[in-house]
Amino acid sequence: MPTDTTTSAPQQLRNFYAGDWHAGADAGMDVVDPATAQVYTHAPLSRQAEVDAAYSAAAKAFDTWGHTTPAERQLALLKIADTLEARADEFVAAESRNTGKPLGLTASEELPPAVDQLRFFAGAARVLEGKSAGEYMAGFTSYTRREPIGVVGQVTPWNYPLMMAIWKIAPALAAGNTVVLKPAETTPETTLLLAELAAEFLPEGTFNVVTGDRETGAMVVSHPAAKLVSITGSVRAGMQVAQAAAADLKRVHLELGGKAPVLVFDDADVVAAAAAITEAGYFNAGQDCTAATRVLAAPGVHDELVAALAEQARGTVTGPPSDPDAAYGPLNSAAQLEKVSGFVDRLPDNASVEAGGSRPDGPGFFYSPTVVSGLRSGDEAVTDEIFGPVITVQKMVEGSAGSSAEEVEAQAIRQANDTRYGLASSVWTADHGRALRVSNALNFGCVWINTHIPLVAEMPHGGFGHSGYGKDLSMYSLEDYTRVKHVMSAL
Repeated sequence: MPTDTTTSAPQQLRNFYAGDWHAGADAGMDVVDPATAQVYTHAPLSRQAEVDAAYSAAAKAFDTWGHTTPAERQLALLKIADTLEARADEFVAAESRNTGKPLGLTASEELPPAVDQLRFFAGAARVLEGKSAGEYMAGFTSYTRREPIGVVGQVTPWNYPLMMAIWKIAPALAAGNTVVLKPAETTPETTLLLAELAAEFLPEGTFNVVTGDRETGAMVVSHPAAKLVSITGSVRAGMQVAQAAAADLKRVHLELGGKAPVLVFDDADVVAAAAAITEAGYFNAGQDCTAATRVLAAPGVHDELVAALAEQARGTVTGPPSDPDAAYGPLNSAAQLEKVSGFVDRLPDNASVEAGGSRPDGPGFFYSPTVVSGLRSGDEAVTDEIFGPVITVQKMVEGSAGSSAEEVEAQAIRQANDTRYGLASSVWTADHGRALRVSNALNFGCVWINTHIPLVAEMPHGGFGHSGYGKDLSMYSLEDYTRVKHVMSAL
């Protein structure tokens, strides 16, 4: 496997708060290129002093940013979006270096949506709505105000470092809040670049970034200056954040794990479904909470679908960022590679590896595109989030034959909902009525029909159950970063 590096490595990374760069007191953390498994720079291991300084800057900035007009906030976000678009090559190179993502896919599939989402929230800042002012009680006029909450603390994951930072800061800033954000310890580079870029158009201290480990993240979410904390991460991390926030009654916004069921019925176009599921399952090495990696196949198409998915997997290329044929790059870290490998190594006897199931030769944290069949509802690979390029397939009806279409549909819904997660799902069928019945019955925040994984800024993203609460994207996200005040005046 090729092991080239695409861009020169940066010098020691630094925190960015109060409108400037700041070195950490600690010697720092290794930042590794996952395509080579080599350290290429270091980032501060921030502790309480750095976190306090960032929050102090954010609190001071709120006195200014919190009183700007929607038009002023819109203009700033539009300028940030325009500058990010103009510097796209720089951000793509940094994101690919820090994550191992293919350069071409990062440029085509991640930068444009990130820019678009900034522009969406720029516009959304000017269209917040509420009840009309009126005399709801004789002799009194009432109206509602949507106000910024204040300083918010945010923690982002390593699977989409730049995009997740924008999902967090764009609605928060559009609503008039100021931000202290901690990126994942393995992927801090583009978030720091974004903070530097944004500082050109925001009051000093409006958007601050401190890097560090889990202990740093705990300091960010438990800090008394934070009025709301938001995290995208694991269920375990989300529970810890909710517990920490409860001690101070902070508002919490959680986007956590997922185990998206992909329901393929007998009347689906198997070839088209297999191609789309493969793309949505292996994109970003399957490191996506909405990845199409838990397939439920109807009895009539099960064998054909397994064969088609295996064929697609064998034709899927993984490689370093510069490989134009690579559909995905390495996993995030040695720990993530070990986790994904462990799921496959522990498969039960009833499971069969139809494709992949191993590491390719060479350095880096790569894992082959994998398809596993024969799984049952209680198997670990079905119940737990693998977060890697492993697609599992199970039959909608287990251990029975001759079931009616209605029985298959009912069983498929039960199997799909038999999970603690509730983020995303998809239904593959030519029957419009079935598509609507099943989408209504699925307990997931998003249901795609005959597709899987597209997202748009105008529609909400967020789940139920152990997938968390609160919405990213859309006006619902902007509202999450506001508080509602009722004002009543005697006539």
